[in-house]
Amino acid sequence: MTLAVHPTVTSTDGTSIGYRSVGTGPGLAIVHGAMESASSHLELAIALSGSHTVHLLDRRGRGMSGPHRSSHDLSTEVDDLAAVLDATGAGDVFGVSSGAIVALEATLRLPQVRRVAIFEPPLIVANSLSTAFVARYRDELAQGDLASALVTAMKGSKMGPAIFSYVPRPLLRALTIVGMRREEQALGPDESSMRALAPTLDYDFGLVEEARNRLDLYANTEAEVLLLGGEGSPVYLQRAMDWLAAALPRARRVVLPGLGHGAAGNERVGGKPAVVAAALEDFFSG
Repeated sequence: MTLAVHPTVTSTDGTSIGYRSVGTGPGLAIVHGAMESASSHLELAIALSGSHTVHLLDRRGRGMSGPHRSSHDLSTEVDDLAAVLDATGAGDVFGVSSGAIVALEATLRLPQVRRVAIFEPPLIVANSLSTAFVARYRDELAQGDLASALVTAMKGSKMGPAIFSYVPRPLLRALTIVGMRREEQALGPDESSMRALAPTLDYDFGLVEEARNRLDLYANTEAEVLLLGGEGSPVYLQRAMDWLAAALPRARRVVLPGLGHGAAGNERVGGKPAVVAAALEDFFSG
């Protein structure tokens, strides 16, 4: 199936935001998470393309979109999403991880957003996750040690497998270097590498910190919300979903058995896009 490559749209501050579209039917925008780009959810978009026109946008610093600016914050991300929604006429949004924070924020700011599905936003509820590791990640990034920075980020955000807690850091760093090299040899023309995405984590961590102080505001959303998550995801993500389920007035929660935080991604990286697509179809077509 061919993806249409659209001219970029211009966000409020003049930055170009690129996106691709596939399918027919009502518009649905997918906002990817950290260490991802538009291509990370290509298989999910194709699975939904029979009933929706799916718009895969590249958040700043990735693929077709322009770079981050020093003033980058949640308002910037929402402005970027708004530019895509205005250009496409889409009113439904699916946000993944840090992209789910953007989608949730959009329900407060964008009247064109009708329904939102969010997959495990990394909202910190009552100190459910320490972010002390972010300082080390930034230091390693500034030194140009991307492998160490990625190890720090994975361990600190609890996104790696459980064995990460027992493997010595030097070995994890060496394995990450090998993984980056192998990935770069296998990447498709529209995919972003770990090496290219590592610096963008800094901005995602900034969104997590900003959202920490906005939890009470999210309880004011009037949008219909699907809370989608995996049974095997880190505890702090499940705790955030518990909080949202209790706080949001029009929220429905679905837990996917046996799946984790990467469920919405392409199969090559362990995702189960067909399973996630079925849950989204049920929500957005209802």
